[in-house]
Amino acid sequence: MAEQVLMPKLGATMEKGTILNWLKNEGEQIEKGEPILEIMTDKINLEVEAATSGILLKKLYDVDEEVAVLQPIAYIGEQGEVIGKIETNLVENRIEDETLVNENIISTTGIAQQTDTAVQKPRKTPAANKLAKENGINLLQIKGTGPNNRIHVKDVELFINSKQKVSPLASKLANDKDIDLTNIKGTGFNEKIVSADIDLIRTPISQSIQYAGIRKVIGERMAQSASTVPHVTLTSEVEMTEVIELREKLLEKINKVTGFRLSYTEIFIKAVAHALKSHKIINASLNGNMIELHSEVNIGLAVSVPNGLVVPVIKNADAMGLSTLTRENKRLVKLARENKLSPENLAGGTFTISNLGMYAIDSFTPIINQPQSAILGIGRIHEKVVSNNGSLVAKQFVTLSLSFDHRVIDGAPAAEFLTELNKILENPYELIV
Repeated sequence: MAEQVLMPKLGATMEKGTILNWLKNEGEQIEKGEPILEIMTDKINLEVEAATSGILLKKLYDVDEEVAVLQPIAYIGEQGEVIGKIETNLVENRIEDETLVNENIISTTGIAQQTDTAVQKPRKTPAANKLAKENGINLLQIKGTGPNNRIHVKDVELFINSKQKVSPLASKLANDKDIDLTNIKGTGFNEKIVSADIDLIRTPISQSIQYAGIRKVIGERMAQSASTVPHVTLTSEVEMTEVIELREKLLEKINKVTGFRLSYTEIFIKAVAHALKSHKIINASLNGNMIELHSEVNIGLAVSVPNGLVVPVIKNADAMGLSTLTRENKRLVKLARENKLSPENLAGGTFTISNLGMYAIDSFTPIINQPQSAILGIGRIHEKVVSNNGSLVAKQFVTLSLSFDHRVIDGAPAAEFLTELNKILENPYELIV
């Protein structure tokens, strides 16, 4: 027998909930404990879970509709099971009939008394009142056909068919923002105006960009990484005084040899590659039930391109000097921005660097480039006043953010790697020894 899914009662003061989103469609298999829909109360949003396994046979309400607590909102049963007369309708019809009988009795015995309150609040049956609320209708707009102008379901239905249909939540949003609904075509069931239609008006779209190609691929990969990998991020502030001095001394020499200017990025690549050699667990990948410790240090560098991001890979970066790294990095970045990278240029990375130092960003949380297990985010170099032997001096600092896969790497090994990287950057001349 089909089981009812009820609108939950969350606290003594909750009287009704609003359906925000159906997470399952009719005909879909549902497991016990699996979320079916999301509801909104006056305090929180939450998911309603299935109390039993089976097929979602019937949804009784649409998105944005309000439902009284402990009332059925859906049915779950066996495949092919037919639901008879819905119990809630029977209950409402019975109440409506009983109310009508009582009303006739009161009317004929002369007991009914019309008061000022009765004038202000239209007489209506419970079912008519419910239907009006579901469609955001003010009953003062409707003249009832029942005794003493009592409004019945058929009166509300007639009004609905001749007027716009608006969900309660959409009606509230429109009233709050003073939005005219006259010329709005709803996107809900039977062209009902729902909250999403109001949001669209509140935030008009000036331009649309198709979510496809490289943008879509990046989005899917980032979503997969963020949802399947337990990310942990550690940050460390590094003094850059010695790195700045080293770069200034090598600029002319490396430019003469390579034709390119040495950037901080190449120094970071060299320092990371050097640290990875003695911290192999950071240079690892999870493959099924095996953690693979890579013998090669292949550094991927995130490069911004029109409408996306690519990560060309510098192979065996630990074996390169700063001149070779500068030449190779500049070559790959040029290919990336000209959309000329080959599959070979993008394959084989074991660790990734994302450098946002050219922007006004101090730190951020980078997302791991799977199947790698770690990624380093680099912020801008900024000046900071610190105490040095009792005196205040201005020094340059950068914040490093290491995100790592906690399935592969524990906090202590990650902290040890970041600590060593900090020491290398504060003593960068060791890199050329």
